Amino acid sequence: MKTARRRAREYAVQGIYEWQLNADRPASLIEKHLRENDYFPKADEALFREILFGVLNDSAHLSKLLVPFYERDAAEVSPVERAIMLMAAFELTAHPQTPCPVIINEAIEIAKTFGGTDGHKFVNGVLDKLAAEVRADEVLAIRNRRQGA
Repeated sequence: MKTARRRAREYAVQGIYEWQLNADRPASLIEKHLRENDYFPKADEALFREILFGVLNDSAHLSKLLVPFYERDAAEVSPVERAIMLMAAFELTAHPQTPCPVIINEAIEIAKTFGGTDGHKFVNGVLDKLAAEVRADEVLAIRNRRQGA
């Protein structure tokens, strides 16, 4: 069963994807469209809104954080995978209270659902590198715990 937070992330990714394909469409219209889904009430509405509007308002900065880790031309990244990584980049930078493994694992699972065949591997690789940069202390602590176990 999907959690309310997973559903919020999935709807946010769908909204980010829609925005990428229709950049002139107002965010409020994208939100309205997503709210029409019968399962939307099961999503964490506050998290959905925070991610969707956070990404749309700060997409240039978030993209700038991600691009160095693509290992391919940015134009070759699918809009689905880009939407997922933008969502996760937002959470990694704006939600320090959410552990980075949770954010990355959620992104991987969403990539398995919506992305291409091996898209989740690409998403995982990029987000691991981004987390090591934007949450260096947390990533180091996790690595140290794993080595000590």
